Amino acid sequence: MASSSSIAVRELPLFPLPEVVLFPGRPLPLHIFEFRYRIMMNTILEYDRRFGVLMLDQTTGEIADVGCCAEIIHFQRLPDDRMKMVTIGQQRFRVLEYIREKPYRVGLVEWIEDKPPTEDLRPMAKEVENLLRDVVHLSAKLTEQKIELPDDLPQLPIELSYWVASNLYGVASEQQTLLETQDTSARLRREAEILTSTRNHLAARTALKDALD
Repeated sequence: MASSSSIAVRELPLFPLPEVVLFPGRPLPLHIFEFRYRIMMNTILEYDRRFGVLMLDQTTGEIADVGCCAEIIHFQRLPDDRMKMVTIGQQRFRVLEYIREKPYRVGLVEWIEDKPPTEDLRPMAKEVENLLRDVVHLSAKLTEQKIELPDDLPQLPIELSYWVASNLYGVASEQQTLLETQDTSARLRREAEILTSTRNHLAARTALKDALD
């Protein structure tokens, strides 16, 4: 049974960010300096502290249709009305239409959720976690730096899938695809493929480094 919030349609101020994809439960620090977004933040601070983050493709100039709602959890006012803030991702949404463009974009959005799983996802989540540990171990060995996973790595498969997706660097289009995926199993499978490829690449580089040392 879908909750009323999952099918609700609402107006949401929208903040396109170049090559940034926000996921539920993940933090996003921001430095707000552009005039129209200072207006936006001052407005939403008086309301419910929520706005939508959408990925802006710098190559094409296109703004994604699917994004993630961000909630301001801490902010600091700086000189010239600039702001530093920490936000955290809430639920995902799809833009149905733009209501206005100025001074900032406001869209009519619907919330989206993953489909209820039809299988136990814990074994797949464990596989992804093990691959993640392999990648971190090999990266640390290769760079001769201490790299560790956080102690509070999410245990729930859906939360782990968001954590992994948010920590993929330099592949915003891949992150966007993972954000739009409404199947936890499919998201975890894709992440396992990415991590396996990364692990194999790092293992080959580590073997080469060991051979040359």
